[in-house]
Amino acid sequence: MARLSGLQREVLSLYRKCLRETRKKPLETRSNFKTYARMEFEKYISVNKKDFNAIEYLLRKGHRQLEMYSSPGIRNIR
Repeated sequence: MARLSGLQREVLSLYRKCLRETRKKPLETRSNFKTYARMEFEKYISVNKKDFNAIEYLLRKGHRQLEMYSSPGIRNIR
């Protein structure tokens, strides 16, 4: 298997953090959070891996969203 670049590792790390945060949500809405995370990552799967500006922007956006949705007050997502 090929070694991953730094950006690829960051994207995978963000995805794992998102999945870990879903475990902290109520059981009945956990699948909604997991589905949302998967859809957000799949939405941008076609971004060229050499488009560093776009990837870095999406990582920043993803971290902000993760921080917002990690709040204990948010119990469900659509």
